[in-house]
Amino acid sequence: MTFHIVTLFPGAFDSYLGESILKRALEDGKIKVKFYNPRDNALDKWQRVDQKPYGGGPGMVIQALPVIKAIEKALKACGKSKTSTKIVFFSPAGKQFDTAYAKTASKKYKNIIFVCGRYEGIDARVKKIFKMEDISVGPYVLTGGELPAMVMMDSISRQIEGVLGNFDSREEERVASPDVYTRPEVFEHKGKKYRVPKVLLSGNHAKIDEWRESRK
Repeated sequence: MTFHIVTLFPGAFDSYLGESILKRALEDGKIKVKFYNPRDNALDKWQRVDQKPYGGGPGMVIQALPVIKAIEKALKACGKSKTSTKIVFFSPAGKQFDTAYAKTASKKYKNIIFVCGRYEGIDARVKKIFKMEDISVGPYVLTGGELPAMVMMDSISRQIEGVLGNFDSREEERVASPDVYTRPEVFEHKGKKYRVPKVLLSGNHAKIDEWRESRK
């Protein structure tokens, strides 16, 4: 799986991709991440890619042509197989991203292109040129598409065998509870003792699964 990210701020991904699971997945070659900055295709020497919106209003809009050229570069890097490539455009009004989407994407696509907007958004004519899907990661508005891209990369990557140390550790594939415990069995804080639920110490896996289901 290769993630192609069209963004004005590729540095925003450094910390997340440089730690833990995704870092190891990159080092092991389980996933790849490539960046395409619209500023590299700016229409002037100052690398400006934003202009005032037609019709008035606050904020600035990212120009279409720099983004179009960035997407074209990403598509060229994807190779000839169009059916294994998906272009995602982040929008609060888009389809809700969830685990089912992540599972399907991990099996169906070899390349996913994330188009990350900023400011008031990207000139809508971009969506007339490319077949892309509007996706939302939640019922809220963010300042850009970089965080949604990280969310989708994380969720999709963990569905790829070999990314997690133990593939069966995926919570969505087993009976899991939002409440988890580890050693010590009992600890004291400010004069009060806190214990692990007895059922988790019982060794009765049927009862443990029943308890975990009840916590959802």
